[in-house]
Amino acid sequence: MKRLSFLMLLILTFTGKSLMAGNKDPHVLIETTLGTIEVELYAAKAPLTVNNFLRYIKENRWKGAAFYRTVTMQNQPHNKVKIEVIQGGLGDDTTQMLPPIKIETTKETGIHHLNGTISMARDKPNSATSEFFICIGKQPSLDFGGKRNPDGQGFTAFGRVVKGMKIVREIQQQPAKGQMLTPPVKILRIRLKK
Repeated sequence: MKRLSFLMLLILTFTGKSLMAGNKDPHVLIETTLGTIEVELYAAKAPLTVNNFLRYIKENRWKGAAFYRTVTMQNQPHNKVKIEVIQGGLGDDTTQMLPPIKIETTKETGIHHLNGTISMARDKPNSATSEFFICIGKQPSLDFGGKRNPDGQGFTAFGRVVKGMKIVREIQQQPAKGQMLTPPVKILRIRLKK
């Protein structure tokens, strides 16, 4: 079954087709202990990333997920280029993680890091798996050619918050030790909006 799922993802990757039928961009609900965030995913512009995110939903891999990191102007003293985001995902639980996906840069997709943009967290290029972040305010340093990451590739933006930015800001302001929320804000469920 795992092999079949992997083959299906490869087919979708090379054909650029979404796991969603039709041309409409899917909406997902990120249900947290502080409220629900509704996100529209740009399947046509970032198909690999959207398919990856939807696969986590379809295969029920978000169990134990949380928003665990808050980045504010005050808690990044050693960064020359400052950003404002909240980050979530599976964290250290590698048992539910799928293989890394290829980066779809903002230069390729035309999706920029604006207020409410959802994007994939990563270390080196082509290393994104299950971790994602949501921007608070414009974050051009996260785009292709931006200075936040030394490789200049930026991060893969793949959608935007359409409802619930108040919840995003509330999560950002929760108690934290450095950038780590104490405690993390639990993600109860991520599901497709019907």
